[in-house]
Parts: sequence; structure tokens; C-alpha cells
Amino acid sequence: MNLTKYTLSLAFFTTIAFAGQAQIDTLSLKSKISVMQYLNRVGNENLGYAAEKYNVNIAEAGIETAKIFPDPQFSAGAFDNQQAKLKLGQGVTLGLGTNLELGGKRKARIGLAKSQTELSKALLLDYLRNLRADAALAYYGAIQQYELMKVQQYSYQMMKQLADADAIRHQLGAITETDARQSKLESSTLQNSVYQSEADWKNSLIKLSAYLRRSKVDTLLVPDGDFENLARELNYQTLISNAQNIRADAVAALNNKTVAERSLALVKANRTIDLGINAGLQFNGVSKNEEAPTPYHRTFSAGFSVPLKFSNHYKGDLKAAQSTIKQAGVQYEQVLQQIQVEVTQAYFNYTAAQKQVQQYKNGLLTEGKKILTAKMYSYKRGETSLLEVLNAQRTYNEVQQGFYESQSNYAAALIELERSAGIWDIK
Repeated sequence: MNLTKYTLSLAFFTTIAFAGQAQIDTLSLKSKISVMQYLNRVGNENLGYAAEKYNVNIAEAGIETAKIFPDPQFSAGAFDNQQAKLKLGQGVTLGLGTNLELGGKRKARIGLAKSQTELSKALLLDYLRNLRADAALAYYGAIQQYELMKVQQYSYQMMKQLADADAIRHQLGAITETDARQSKLESSTLQNSVYQSEADWKNSLIKLSAYLRRSKVDTLLVPDGDFENLARELNYQTLISNAQNIRADAVAALNNKTVAERSLALVKANRTIDLGINAGLQFNGVSKNEEAPTPYHRTFSAGFSVPLKFSNHYKGDLKAAQSTIKQAGVQYEQVLQQIQVEVTQAYFNYTAAQKQVQQYKNGLLTEGKKILTAKMYSYKRGETSLLEVLNAQRTYNEVQQGFYESQSNYAAALIELERSAGIWDIK
């Protein structure tokens, strides 16, 4: 759909005044945008996607946290023998100790943190996959509402002209007052439909803006596109196999298995006994005891400690980690199965929508317009009744609405097929 087509329509709806009614209200500022430009902006400006990106940053920070070594412990103290009469003296003690992690605990922590980061990245891609598809559906939905609005406007204009002509014909005595009133009533009814269709179109434009971070709520984005270039040559079996390998949620499910396996490795490493080491220095003051006088001296000590891990007798953490691995494996298989179902359904919907659009293009629209034109001509010549004209008008409206709805369904079917297959080439 070219720019001129939209520009003329927008200008029309901001200037035309229907008989006996005020002009249709429109928002003041509008900006045309192609589907590629719109989807690029969604990727850059969507608030939900921006928030999801922080999950990756948080996971990457977890890698730095996993690299931390156990902190050493410093101790200091003073002692007094509390024997003032014996003059045994006082002193100061200093100590330094730490734990040596054994069993590859630090390596296991880092490996788990890296796996969680990869999982976060896969989940972010899956979020973008769905966001992009939802935004594209909104974009083509706005195009559909625009086309439906034009159908209603065209029908109203034709009926308005017919009602005006019938008013003159009634004054000339060519038709009855009832027929003239009927024409006017049908015209007014279609005018209300125009009002509603314009509101539906504006609401679809507002929905487009909802995917973006907008600084001016009075500026609406107008799709600069159409329902062309939706045909694809796709192989059903290739779609399924590729989707199970590249779709973001399948990659996330596979990464979840890796996370579960590395969680088990960390649980096993944590069950290994750590070694505590310590060193101390003691400063002893002068002892003036007459029986055993002692000069000022220093004493150095070193040692180690080994925890008695009676808790290793209980293996609940091991069993939980092992069950998590099995669960992740089943969930991965479930995702693959779900992908196959989604691709299959989307493929069948796409081929059906393609056939429906072709059916309209093969003559339904042309026939409907020819019939309406013939009925209008016959009515003006007094050869047919108003009821027949109204029936032809409603039929043609239904055919037009069905055509644009089928085109919208065609676009939606392609979007859902590419969403389910994990591919994207909407341009």
C-alpha cells in the first residue's frame, strides 16, 4: 500500500463532514512506518524486552561472584596470667586462617554460573521471538482495520448519494415517501458504522504504540504497508527439524539440561571435605617470677583443621539434583514435541489462508461489485426495488470484509508459522 493511498485517506477523514454531524475527530500527529522500521523500533524501545535484558546482566554478574575465593580470617587477642604476686607476665596473640576448597568447588560454581548465563540469553531470545511476532500481528491488524474502515466509508458514500437522489425523486413523485425514508435510514446506519470503524482503526494504531517507549502519546504510527509478498515456498519436514534445533525455547530447554547437570556437579563438589589452615604468632611479655624468670619471647604456631562431615551420610541434595536432570530431560522432549505440534498446525493454517485469499482474488470481489453496480443502475431506472439494492450492498460489503479479513488471516498465519518455526523474514 503506497504513501499516497494513506495520505489521501487521512486527509479525507480530517476534513469531510457528514450530513448533520460534526467532523470525525482525529489525533493531530501521525507518522508512517514500514514493518521493518516498526519491528526494529520494537526491539530497541520495548520496555518489557529492556527489562528482560537485565536478566542476562544479572547472570553474568553471577559468574564474577562464583570466582570468589573463601575470605581469610584474622584474629587478635591479649592474655594476662592473672597472677600479679607471681609476676608471670602478659602477652598478645595474632592469628590468620582460611579454608582450602577441595573437590573442584570453585570450578563447579563457575561452570554452573556460565550455564545459567547461557540459559538467560536463550530465554531472552525466546522473549524477542514472541515479542516480534506479537508486534507484527498488531501491525497487520492495523492495516486490516484501515481497509475495513475504507469499506464502510465507501458504502456510506454510495448510500448517501442514493438517499440524496431518492429525496429528489420523491419530490418529483417518482418513488414513494417510504422508499425515500428507507434510503435515508440506511445511510444514517452506515454513517454510524463509519464512526465505529474509525474508532477501531485508531485503537489498532494505539496498540502499535503500546509496544514502544513513546514520549508523545498524541502521535500515532500508521502502517506503510500492505498484504502483499506473503507467499513462501516452505517444506513441512524441514521446518520441523530446523525449529527443533534453532528455536529459542528449544535452545533454552537444552541449556536447562546443562544447568541441571552442572548443578549436580556442584552438589558433588560441595560434599568434598575442605581443609582449614591457620597460623599464629604469640608475643609473651617478661616474667619476673623469682623461681622461673622468663625473658620476652615470641611463639609461632601453624595447624590445620578438618571438618567431620557426618552430614554426607544424608544424600537428599544428590537425589534432588539427579531428579532435576531427569526432569530437565523430560521437559526438553516435551518442548520438541510441542514445537512439532505448533509447526504442523501453523503450516496447515498458512496453506488454508493462502487458498482463501486466492479464492477472493479469482473473482469473488469482481462479481460482487458488478452485481451491486447493476442493481444500482436498475434501481435508478425504476427497474428493481430498494430492497434488492440493499441486499446487493450488504453482500458486497460482506465480500470485501471477508477479503480483508482473509488477507489479515493470511499475514497472521505466516507470522505464526515463522514464530513456530523459529525463522523470520517479514519485510
